[in-house]
Amino acid sequence: MIRIAIQAKGRLNEDSMALLTEAGMRISESRRKLLAQAEGFPLEVLYLRDDDIPQAVADGVADIGIVGLNEVEERGKDVEVVHRLGFGKCRISLAIPKEEDYEGLSWFSGKKIATSYPGILGKFFSENGISANIETIAGSVEIAPSVGMADAIFDIVSSGGTLVSNGLKEVEKVLFSEAVLIAGKTLSEEKRQLLAQMVFRFEAVERSRGMKYMLMNLPQDKVEDAVKILPGMKSPTVLPLAQDGWCSLHVVVREDELWTKIEQLKGIGAEDILVLALEKTIR
Repeated sequence: MIRIAIQAKGRLNEDSMALLTEAGMRISESRRKLLAQAEGFPLEVLYLRDDDIPQAVADGVADIGIVGLNEVEERGKDVEVVHRLGFGKCRISLAIPKEEDYEGLSWFSGKKIATSYPGILGKFFSENGISANIETIAGSVEIAPSVGMADAIFDIVSSGGTLVSNGLKEVEKVLFSEAVLIAGKTLSEEKRQLLAQMVFRFEAVERSRGMKYMLMNLPQDKVEDAVKILPGMKSPTVLPLAQDGWCSLHVVVREDELWTKIEQLKGIGAEDILVLALEKTIR
């Protein structure tokens, strides 16, 4: 049995639970407590605040965890980043009042910066030779300049809309974050094996995202043309049909290329094209 810590609520919780479910690790919401056992895998799920997850993993309270890279960097705990999960993407940036002229990092020298991430910001300023007053506050960081609490802020940015609505502009992107799978440094060999199995399942789910499975009927003499259009994962699968001179071609394609490929295939005589959802890709 291996124990994973995930965020108790919020978007990261939703994405983490969806990933576990897609990977065959089902947790019943009706039985959800602080600690819940999954079905389909020897896994316990521990629900915590996101900023407590790195410490819980470092201390061995949980064996592994799903948390934002920003929290891993801020807490500075002795954990291993095992796998980047590709969701929960954001950045932590420096922002200043929009009317201010900005010509470089020297603008921050001697200024007061409000943030919930003093560790990351302190390291960044130290590496760049900037001496500033870092003011640690929790929540509503973006209002600090407008109420006179700070000259600038260092905070999470997703779309940038919150900055604009508070009269701020983003001037330095310091850290790009996403959800990561972390592990303690002292896992037993048995738990290391379970972790490897979990990562294998996650990768199978991730490879299927943004992909579609296509099959179509095609004149046999057009197979080479189709292969040039659809290289596939190795190459397309070609199966003979009962009708002479025709075959069935099967291939996996990227969803963002789907309609372009369909138009090209129709152009060489493909018929009866089916597009199906792709759930898992195992290698």
